[in-house]
Amino acid sequence: MPIYKTITVSPTTNVYIWKVTEPEAELAKGVELTTHCQNRMDGMKSEAHRRAFLSIRHLMAEAGYVDHDLYYDDFGKPHLRDGKFISITHSHNFTGIIISETDEVGIDIEMQRDKILKIAHKFTPIQEYKTLANSEALMRKLTIVWGAKESLYKIYAQQGLSFLRHINVIDFSFEDTRTVAEILYEGKRSHYEIEFIEFEGFTCVYALKMMGG
Repeated sequence: MPIYKTITVSPTTNVYIWKVTEPEAELAKGVELTTHCQNRMDGMKSEAHRRAFLSIRHLMAEAGYVDHDLYYDDFGKPHLRDGKFISITHSHNFTGIIISETDEVGIDIEMQRDKILKIAHKFTPIQEYKTLANSEALMRKLTIVWGAKESLYKIYAQQGLSFLRHINVIDFSFEDTRTVAEILYEGKRSHYEIEFIEFEGFTCVYALKMMGG
C-alpha cells in the first residue's frame, strides 16, 4: 500500500509512516540507491529487511528527498545534506521517518509485546508504573517509554549513554499522547518533547529536542 500515515508535528516537522505490504520488486521501482546503500541492501539476507529499506526511500520521496540526499556519520546516525534533521525506524512491517527543519529529532516504532515486562528493569525504574491496573496497560506504557528512550538515543548518539541511568521519561497518561524527557550525561542536561501514537498493535514514539534544552 502507499503511505500509511503522515503527521504534521509542527509547521517545520513531519512524520511519515509506511505499512510494507508490497513485494520487493514493486518497492524497488523508481528507487535509485547510492553505492553505499546498494551495498548495504545487497548484504541483507532477509527479504523483509530489504523491503523495509526500500519503503524508507519511498517515505523520503514523500518528503522530497532521494537516497543521494542522505548520509551517515561514524556513529551510524543519518543526516540530510541540506542540513535538515532526519531519523529513521522500522519494526516488522512498519517503517517511519521524521524530518525537521528546526529541531533535532528521533523516531522509533515498536511492536507491543509482553516480553517488555521481563526486560523493563534494565531500561527504566519500573516501580514508577506499578500503579497501572493491568499488565496490558503496563506493557503499552513500557513500550512507549522504551520507544521514547530509543528516539532520544538516536538524537544524542553518544557511546556509553545508558537508557536506565541517563535518560528519564516523565510519567504520563495515555490520553495525553505526549510527555517530556531529559538526558543527564557527563554533567550535561538536555530536554526533549515526546509524542506517541498506537496503531495495529504497534507504538510509534518521536522526540524533539527543546529549544535551549
